[in-house]
Parts: sequence; structure tokens; C-alpha cells
Amino acid sequence: MSTPRLVLLMLLLNVVTVAGGVGAAYWLLKPGMSGMTGGEVVAETIEPVEYQFYPVPKIIVSLRGDGREHYFVLDLALQAEASDEPKNFEQIEPLVRNSVVSYLSGLAFADLRAMPIGELQTRLEEALFADFASKKAVVPFRHVLVNKLIVQ
Repeated sequence: MSTPRLVLLMLLLNVVTVAGGVGAAYWLLKPGMSGMTGGEVVAETIEPVEYQFYPVPKIIVSLRGDGREHYFVLDLALQAEASDEPKNFEQIEPLVRNSVVSYLSGLAFADLRAMPIGELQTRLEEALFADFASKKAVVPFRHVLVNKLIVQ
């Protein structure tokens, strides 16, 4: 074979290979593209949720540590989903205060002092949910938020 025929044959082979690759890619990606450009929208729309908050101010906890008394002052907020029926948070405030004080009183000062706010919120939620369940009371809130934390 002469050199021009060999170059032409290699060029033709390269064109066929590239065309085959493009065709295979189109064929493999076509089902995924039809879902994206189709008339139906598959993505879910997330509706915003409105929340209702109830403050539980000035929960004071006394802890022993380092040979002296330490005080923690917490301001909490109970987060509940807003609904048509008003929730009576005043009824549960004494139970929330009691649960928080009894839970935090069992912790060491150094542990509580070193605890991040997120972990404190999670532990308080777990303690409150467990306490409400033990008393067979309905929990009218979903989350506990720590608004203020003062350590003395």
C-alpha cells in the first residue's frame, strides 16, 4: 500500500471510531436527558413550615465543681409547628423546668462547660422527650433551642 492510501485509511478509521463513540454516548445518555427535558417536573417542591416558639426564661442550675458552687443560667425556646389550634405552653413550663434542672444537675461542671451548644440542645431534647414519655404527657414541641447560656 502506498503512503497516501494508508493515511486515508487511518483517517477513515479515526472518523468511524469517533462517530461510534459519539453515537454510543448519545444512546447511553438519552434516557437521562429525556427525564431532564421532559414535560413533567419530577423535583419535589418543599413547602415552608411555619413555627411557633415559646420562651422558657431563666432556668437556674447550681453545680458543684472545683471546690465551689457554679451557676448556669439558661434561656430556652420550645419550637413547635404552627397550627390552627393554639398550644398551651404555660401548662408544660413547670415540667420543662423540672426536667432541665434535674438533667443538668446530674452533670459535672467541667463536662457541661465544655459541651457545645448543639450537643446541649440535643441532650436536653432527649431528656425532655424521655421525661414527657415517662409521665405519659403529650409533647407539644419538636425542638429545644438554647437562646442564652450564662456560666458563673
